[in-house]
Amino acid sequence: MAILPIVMFPEKILKQKCDKITSFDKKLAKLLSNMYETMVEADGVGLAAPQVGVKKQVAVVEIEEGSGAIELINPEVLEADGEQTGVEGCLSFPDVYGEVSRPYRIKVRAQDRKGNFFELEAEDFLARAIQHEMDHLQGVLFTSKVSRYITEEELERFEDK
Repeated sequence: MAILPIVMFPEKILKQKCDKITSFDKKLAKLLSNMYETMVEADGVGLAAPQVGVKKQVAVVEIEEGSGAIELINPEVLEADGEQTGVEGCLSFPDVYGEVSRPYRIKVRAQDRKGNFFELEAEDFLARAIQHEMDHLQGVLFTSKVSRYITEEELERFEDK
C-alpha cells in the first residue's frame, strides 16, 4: 500500500464531476486501500478520489479510528432529512474551517469494491462526513457551503468541548 499525494485547492480536478466506476477490479481495490492509508496518515475522517488526483466516484470514510472504513463507490443519496450545522475542514484546504449546514440524517445507496449494491443509513457526524465526500465526487467543495469561517482560536474551543 502507498500514501498518495493529496491534491490541494485550486487544482481543477477538485471542481470536476467524477466518472462512475464500471470496472470492479484489482486496480480499484488498490486505489481504495491506498486512499484509506492516505486518509489515516493525514488524520482525516474521509477522502474522495479526486483529492488524490483520480476523477472517479470513489470515497472512503472512517469517523472513529479502528471502526472500519466505509467504502462508497458510485454513491447516491436516497433520503435526507433534518438539519445540522457544524464545523468542517478538508484535507485539500489545510487550516481552513467553516460552519456548514447539512441534513442530519441520510440514506445512501452505493456499491462496494466487488460491485455489490448496499444501502447505508447515517446521522449526525457520520452523515456529515459522507455528504462532504459525496460532494467532492460532484465537484462541490465545502467552501461553497460555508456560512461562517472559523478561526484557529475558535476551532480550539470547539475541540475542547
